[in-house]
Amino acid sequence: MSTRKATITRTTKETDIALSINLDGNRQVTVETGWGFADHMLTLLAFWASMDLDLRCKGDLEVDAHHSLEDIGICLGQALHEALGDKAGIARVGWARVPMDEALCDVTLDLSGRPYLVYNDDILPALIAGEERDVWREFFKSLAFSGKLNLHMDFAYGQNGHHLLESACKGIGLALAQAMSPARNAPSGVMSTKGSLEK
Repeated sequence: MSTRKATITRTTKETDIALSINLDGNRQVTVETGWGFADHMLTLLAFWASMDLDLRCKGDLEVDAHHSLEDIGICLGQALHEALGDKAGIARVGWARVPMDEALCDVTLDLSGRPYLVYNDDILPALIAGEERDVWREFFKSLAFSGKLNLHMDFAYGQNGHHLLESACKGIGLALAQAMSPARNAPSGVMSTKGSLEK
């Protein structure tokens, strides 16, 4: 596999984002969004995915975190899609169940090129770290659709919103690491019986 890196910038009236990733890095992660809780969760995701991530976001946090999280998801998804290239030789599918104290989230994903999100978050508290829980659904949705991946997330049980989202972000990281890894007995092209993945 060739060097798997990407750099994305995005500037709107709501956010100004600069992001770079190295999928084969050594967990060098710097995240600055202006919201400490998001910094923590995004750092966990990148660390557990075994990637390097440098992310700077200046967003309209005086409104709320919605635009920042949504646009970060767009940029991170675009970077993943670009860095993965033709996806030849990778496992393509990954999954993880990560406990965090009383909380557990199941994450399964497929780097199929066909974006979809299944997101069961009924047990998440309405407010987490001072923001409505929906900002995280928007992040995961943007990540899935911009990254062109099929992402299923099921918050199985738990009471603490921090713990639940930490379980989810670690789970996505682990599932990505598995899916991006070289496949055992990989075919010469991609892991697909039809010989190609959707662009």
